[in-house]
Amino acid sequence: MQRVLSWPEELRIAADRTEMSVLYPDGTRHDLPAEFLRVLTPSAERKGHGTPMVVGGKAAVKIADVRQVGRYAVRIVFDDGHDSGLYTLAYLDELGTDRERLWSQYLDDLARHGLTRDKPGVAALH
Repeated sequence: MQRVLSWPEELRIAADRTEMSVLYPDGTRHDLPAEFLRVLTPSAERKGHGTPMVVGGKAAVKIADVRQVGRYAVRIVFDDGHDSGLYTLAYLDELGTDRERLWSQYLDDLARHGLTRDKPGVAALH
């Protein structure tokens, strides 16, 4: 059964800017690393205007800012200049709930396309 999502009680950025914690009123908490949020951005950069992309070289990225967009999403600004992804409440919850599988899939995609977490690069997933 899917949880009913409401606006988080708290969105907290770690002092070192490498993680965002999302705390929901029902007590659910997701700790989401900056790199994880950056490489799974819901923006066109990763969605590829129809062709899904894998983005490498973001191991050291940090969160510069988080901006609320209405009552349904946040825009995360990263220190590499990326700021075009809107992270809806549902997407943030998906990232937190399915974090291990999504991270494993990302690492597999990097390896399959000869990319790494440390060296910048982008490849189409098809």
